[in-house]
Formats: sequence, structure tokens, C-alpha cells
Amino acid sequence: MQYTVLVIGGGGREHAIAWKLSQSPHVNKIYVSPGNNGISLVDKVSLVKLNIKDNKETAKWSKENKINLVVIGPEEYLANGLADELKDVGINCFGPQKAASKIEADKYWAKEFMDRYQISTARWKGFVNADEAKKFVVNAPFPALVIKASGLAAGKGVIVAKDKEEACKAIDEILTNKKFGSAGESVVVEELLEGEEVSVLAFTDGKTIVPMAPAQDHKRIFNEDKGPNTGGMDVLQKAIDGLRQEHIPFVGVLYAGLMLTKSGPKVLEFNCRFGDPETQVILPLLDSDLFSIMKACCEESLLESQVVWKEDLFAVGIILASQGYPVSSSKGQVITGINDILHKTNHFIFHSGTNTSPQGELLTNGGRVLITVSLAPSLALAAAKATHAAQSISFEGKQFRTDIAHKGIARSILHHGKLTYKSSGVDIEAGDSLISAIKPVTCATQRLGAIGSIGSFGGLFDTKAAGYKDPILVSGTDGVGTKLKIAFEYNKHDTVGIDLVAMCVNDVLAHGAEPLFFLDYFACGKLNVNIANDVINGVSEGCKRAGCSLIGGETAEMPDMYSNEEYDLAGFAVGAVERNDLLPRIDDIKQGDIIIGLPSSGIHSNGFSLVRKVLKLTDKKYSDVAPFSENNGTIGDELLEPTKIYVKAVIPALRTNLVKAFAHITGGGFTENIPRVLPKDMGVVLDATLWKIQPIFAWLAAVGEINKQEMLKTFNCGIGAILICSEKDKDKILTKLQTENPKIIGHVTNCKESKTRINVKNFEEALELGMKRYIPDIVTKLSKPLKRVGVLISGSGTNLQALIDATRDSSQHIGAEIVLVISNKPNVEGLKRAERAGIKAKVIKHTDYPSREAFDSVMNVELDAVGVEIVCLAGFMRILSEKFVNRWRGALINVHPSLLPSFKGACAHKDALAIGVRISGCTVHFVEIDIDSGAIIEQAAVPVLPHDTVESLQERVKTAEHRIFPLALKYLATGRIQLKKDNSIMWNY
Repeated sequence: MQYTVLVIGGGGREHAIAWKLSQSPHVNKIYVSPGNNGISLVDKVSLVKLNIKDNKETAKWSKENKINLVVIGPEEYLANGLADELKDVGINCFGPQKAASKIEADKYWAKEFMDRYQISTARWKGFVNADEAKKFVVNAPFPALVIKASGLAAGKGVIVAKDKEEACKAIDEILTNKKFGSAGESVVVEELLEGEEVSVLAFTDGKTIVPMAPAQDHKRIFNEDKGPNTGGMDVLQKAIDGLRQEHIPFVGVLYAGLMLTKSGPKVLEFNCRFGDPETQVILPLLDSDLFSIMKACCEESLLESQVVWKEDLFAVGIILASQGYPVSSSKGQVITGINDILHKTNHFIFHSGTNTSPQGELLTNGGRVLITVSLAPSLALAAAKATHAAQSISFEGKQFRTDIAHKGIARSILHHGKLTYKSSGVDIEAGDSLISAIKPVTCATQRLGAIGSIGSFGGLFDTKAAGYKDPILVSGTDGVGTKLKIAFEYNKHDTVGIDLVAMCVNDVLAHGAEPLFFLDYFACGKLNVNIANDVINGVSEGCKRAGCSLIGGETAEMPDMYSNEEYDLAGFAVGAVERNDLLPRIDDIKQGDIIIGLPSSGIHSNGFSLVRKVLKLTDKKYSDVAPFSENNGTIGDELLEPTKIYVKAVIPALRTNLVKAFAHITGGGFTENIPRVLPKDMGVVLDATLWKIQPIFAWLAAVGEINKQEMLKTFNCGIGAILICSEKDKDKILTKLQTENPKIIGHVTNCKESKTRINVKNFEEALELGMKRYIPDIVTKLSKPLKRVGVLISGSGTNLQALIDATRDSSQHIGAEIVLVISNKPNVEGLKRAERAGIKAKVIKHTDYPSREAFDSVMNVELDAVGVEIVCLAGFMRILSEKFVNRWRGALINVHPSLLPSFKGACAHKDALAIGVRISGCTVHFVEIDIDSGAIIEQAAVPVLPHDTVESLQERVKTAEHRIFPLALKYLATGRIQLKKDNSIMWNY
């Protein structure tokens, strides 16, 4: 059956509703009254002039025109009882009746309703007398600074005052001066809540609620939420249940404005309809049939399974307002640039206040003009795309905010960030697996005197058990890891030796041992005496700080193992501890014991593979001033800040015998290191607001898009070591540690679940505060126009997938978006990959054309139609015509499965195996008329193994192709390279 729908309203919200309804196969016709210019362009839509303030006339027209469903957008028509009139004539209405709409239309009634059903909300009181209201503002035991007109005031009836004087003035304007007419016959005076504001909307049939994606509405016109106001599922269910209990049916959308306070979410207000502009942002994420959902709500048959949302996408909308808004607004300005946005993938424009001139020009019509909405795999990228779209649309006096979604980006990264330590080449879990695998082997080497097993911070040896009368010896061994790579590139070598000592002696401390002596191992490809001297001087300095002797070492020159410019370090520390003082005293640790944290000096020496990957993504150099530096230091200097050595402060604390455990926060962060000193049934609760998280960690999380779990298991996040002691002993221990600025950061707790042994409260909030300063730069970088890419394929499209993944990963900053995929063969997997990614795909069969030139000409038309600027050949098995190559010269790249200029042509793997080369690989190059002869952009080598087949070599090379093809595209899209007239490449660094 085909249905006819009437939508009431004429703003951006109704544009989005009509647009989404038009996609339903069940909807044949959509009428909108009054509608707007943008709505009139939606498929299946006709605008109709109705007196929608006259309920009977609207109901009569709907009956005569066989309307099956009426969708009411604005709240005023719901409060006026239009839904009641429609019900009386037997027409379904998506929107509540008058009694239910009081939850929005009468704020006094709504607050009483919330109190009746114990729905958490701001403290409040209602008034009809201005003097009494002002007296309450002055004397209330809370900041009573939110003044609300009880009735509907077109979204302008809420004043958030900055002080009591302004609040009292607002009361006078509403109650005495009748600023909002009958809507202000009474006022609600509310407590000013602090926190993040979020909108939660749900579909409901009066019994069941099905939530929509949460949204954050930036209501103020100016950046940083300055300027006048313009406008938890448990909460919604409580409200619906309460309405049912009072025999008030509610069908439609219930919308709760929530404030996420420190004491939990509190309701700011309820609305009885779709929000504006939330609807314009939410509906593009809906994967289900909106009409079917609305019909189910009206028939009291709503099921959660009916509402499906697009996965792994974020939406951001930016409102473009007319000059003078919200105080006044101008009309009649010509709008340009919209069509350029509309043909972009995952970009939408919804009209709020537009008109057309007699000449057919699109004009502003005052107030909110339109909203640009963009979808992307990350919130930062969605914000950047929406911002760029807003910048691309022009009209005189245009104003819009450039910080939309910035509030949520830091938190989104901490929840959804994809960059991991493992992706940078270091697998903590694999290391744990190795320890488990080699335990039996190491046990086989046990002799008298060996204590414990591998996996602890240090190795212990009981000299008494071995026949001696000396105390227990504790040994520790470690290296500096890929922090050395930074020392190589920045040419600074005098601090890594300190790191080496620190990593070893801090581990020895974990067993209560005082480091006695140290040995180092320095291995290099070619000995550079000056560099080696700097390193060993650093080792010596580290030993001084640790109070141990540097008694020897080994320098090994191994040209076949290391390049001439590189070296590696290993260190070995041995300490001693009296038997009765051995740590950790796991059996003594009890619930309620105190966790004392010792601040770190920065990243220390773990996580640098991930740090270096983040740095590559930012395109910054080690000589650049660090954006996170507190003293204008360079990135190189900040990253090479040596690891803190805690020996001299900690040993006096240990000698009190009041410390039960010491943990060095090294590789694995909090989550891996603290459990090493705890009983199996114990965990810890830490509070991240109790110590300083240095800016470098916030910067890494923000620009690297690293989630909170990854941060906690990779970095020390500001705490280099922790000690555990009884609560009664904390003051004595703090006194001993005072030179290290110790902080009480948490306590020990019983814990049955190993997955939650380390609970870091407020970590997200603490890190988010630091991240926010970097968000504007991130969004600005992402807002730069992306190069539009077309990809030509013939088969499975694995390289296409690599390009899709890279261009959609905002942390990689590829600077490009794929807008079209063309295949010369139908039904290939590459087309399905494009479809799954929502990328336009076309099949143009070369066999349908008489010549190569004719085929290429048709491809050119399609590429030009969507504004393609760069063309990538990803397994495209056709030779291109001279005309096509010349048309795209300098913007046409290909990946070839060999190290060009060797093994050109279609049989590269076969040729490589036939010749017997030991190294092959892949090349990304510019395309020239001569096959595989263009300038080389990027290459990767792959070993050829003795028993390789064409298939096995092909798979190994493919992996390398997937790595370098996106990198080459990034070089071209971001302007790092240009093809010169002489066919050489200009590198722009």
C-alpha cells in the first residue's frame, strides 16, 4: 500500500523529515505546509498553503485529501491541540496530543511532573510575582540564575544569567514587562547547573522508547558559547511511564535536554517533538525507514529492531545565519555555492530560511538560513567537513560558528580513537604471551638461590641459599627502545644514557633493593667516538643520580648488524635488599591502603613507537617548537627529556618498612604494571584529578586520536611510579618522598574481576581538559579542502580498500577523499567495496566502445562530472590512451608490483622469480604514456624467499602496496610533491 503524508512546519527540521520520509518505498506523496524553498525540491514533495493554526480546517483538508499520516514539527501546533483534532477525524498523527505536550509547553507543570516521578532535575521554584521571584534569586542556597518563561516563547524564553542582578532583570522583563506575553504569566527559577549539555531523543509509541543517537546542540550564536540563547534513557522511560500512569498517551518524539553534571545527568527540559537543529544532524544517520517507524509509533507497535543506525559514522551540522541574527535579521541576500556541496558524498544541506528571486536565485529569508551537515568516520573529520562546507557557501553577512563539535571531539577520541601501540609495531599482549611461553624454559635453569620467576620487575637471587651469607641480590635489565630513533634523527645523545640507567634501577627499586652497580652494553654499526662519549656520559650521570657504580660495560662494533648511523643500548643493574625488606609484600596489602604517585618527567622511555607514529601523522619536525611545551622547547628536546630516577627519594621511604609495594610505571602503563604488585583479588581506584597530566599526553591523545584505554596501557600519563602503604602511615611516607612532589592518587580495593583491577576515575575528564586546546588546530587542518579522487579498478580492489581506509582515517591526514570508483568489469569485488563505503561507483565496460580513446573519453566525462582532481589506478588492467594520460598528467598515479625500473609490464612477479632476484617490492609512480616509466613517488622492498611462487610473492608485495599507495596519495594531495615539466618530482618540504 502507498501512503500520503502531511508534514506541518517550514524549517530545517521539516526539510530533514520530508527528505527522510521521501526515501520510504511506502510513501507515494508528501505534502508540506507551509514548507520552504529547500523542501520544495525534495522528491515526492508538494507544498500546500493551509491555515495550520486552524485545527479544524487542517483536519478537514487532511481528510479530504486522504492523508494517512500527519507529522507535526513545531511545538506550538501540538500545544494548540492539532493532534487531538486529527485523532477525532481518524487520522494518525506523529506528535502528542495537547495534554502530553504540556511536558514542553508548560514548564511549571513539567517541573512538578519531574518531581512527582523522581526524575533528576535542577532545583527550582515557580513564581507569578516578580518581587517574590527576585527575593528567591537573592536568597536561594544555590545559584538560582536560570530564568524560564513557563509557556512557549519560540525558543527564546530561557535566560541563563551571569549573576543575580541579570537574573532579577530577566524576571522583571518576563513578569512585569510581559516580554513574552501570555507565555510569561509565570516563571520558573532554576539552579544553574555545570557540565556538558547533551540532547537525547527517542521515538515512542507511549509504552516503548527507542533512542536516537545522542546530540549536542550549540545554542549560542558565537564561538565558545558566548551570546544570547537561541533556542539517559532512564530519564525518558521514567517520563513515558509517568505519563501513562496519569492516562496521558504520548506518541512521537520525546526529547530530553540533559546536563551531565558531576553528580550525574539532570534534566534541563523536556520537548515533545523533534529538535531543531538536532533532527537535521540525526536523521542522516538513520538507516531505517522513517515512515515505518512513525507508523509503528501511531499503532503502538514500536520495536527496537525497527530502528537501525549507520555504524561507525559521526554527524556534525553547522548553521549559517543571516546578518544581525539573533537580535535582528536581514533578507534577500543571494546565496551561492550550494550545488558544489550537494554532489559531495555524505554532505547534506537543509534549508531553514530561504526564498527565491524572480530570476530564480536562491535568497536568504532571515534568521537561520540553512545548515550544512557532514558524516564522517570520526567526529573531528565530520566537524572539519561541515565547517568547510559552511565556508564554501556564500551570502552577504553570513555568520556561522567554527567551533561546533569541538566540545565533544576530545571525548570522542578518548572513546573511539583507533591509533594503538600495536598498530605502531609494539604488541604488549604478544610480550605477555612470550613470558608465558618461556617460563618452562627458564625454570629448567633454576639453581639454589634463584627466587621467583620471570615477569617481575627484577630478577632475585638469594646468596644465602647459594651458600653465601650475603643479602638477596636483585638484578634488572632494560633498554631505551625506539626513543633512540629520536636521538638519531635529532642528533642529541647525552640523555639516553640516563634513560638506560633509570629503566633498570627503577625496576630494581620495585623489590625494595638499593642499586649497587651498573653495566652497559653499547652496540653500533660504526663507532662514532663523539656520540659514544655522549651516551656513556649520560650513563654515568644516571648512575650518579641513582647512587650506584658504573663498574663496566661492553662496546660492540657490528657493521653487518646496524647501519653506520645507529646504535642500540642495553643496561644491567644489580642491587641488594635485606631478606625481611623484600618487596612487594603482597600478603600485607589490604583494602583501603593508600596509593602514592610520584610524578613523571614526561613520557619516560616507553611508548615511543606510538609517539613517533603520531609525529609522522602531524608532519612536524623535531626542531619545531613543541605545541605542548611549557617553556617553548623543541619537540626533540621535550621528547628526549630523560626518565626520572626515583632511587634517592624512595630508598629512605623504603627503609621505614612502612611501604608495602613499589611499582615502576613502564611499558604497559597503569593497567599492566600496578597489578604486578597486587594480590590477585585486589585492584586500585585512582583519581586522575589528583595529579598533573602533562600537556604532552593530551597532545598525543588529541592529534593521534588515541583512546583512553590505549593511553592508560601505553603511557605513564604523568605518574612514573607508585607506592602502597597503610592509610595511617601515609604522612610519614609523604614526608620521606617530599623532594619528588608525591601525590595521594587513590586506594586499594577488593576486586573480583581481573578486567577492572585498575579503575582510573575522571581520567577522561582530566585528559579532555588538556586536549581541548589542540582541537581547533586539528579541525582547521582537517577543514582544508580535500582533493577529490577517482579510482579506476578491474578486480578485487584490495588497493582501493587501502585507499578508502586511509582517506577515512582522520588521524592520517591524507588530504583526499574518494568520490568515484570506475570499473571496466561488472560484478567485481572492488565495486562492492565502494558500495559498502558509500562511494559512487560506475561500470564502464571497455568492450562497449570501438576504441581505447572512446572508452577513455567516457571515463573523463564521469570523472569531470564529480570534480575529480586526482586519479589512482588500483589494479586497472587497461592501457590508457595518450589523450587521457596528457589530460591527467601530474595527477595520475599507479602502483606497480616491482621495484621500478626493474620488471615493467604485467608479469612482474613471474619475471622477478625467473631472473632469481632476492629482493622485489612495489612502486607508486606518476603515469606517463610509456608504460611504467613515470617518476617514482614511493617504493617498498620485499624479500624474495627461496621457495616463493608467483602467488606467495604477490601476497607479500600486496601488503607493501597497501602501505605505500596511501602514503603516495598523501604526498600528492597535500602538495608535498609536484610533477615538473621534465618528468622529475619537486619535493616541497
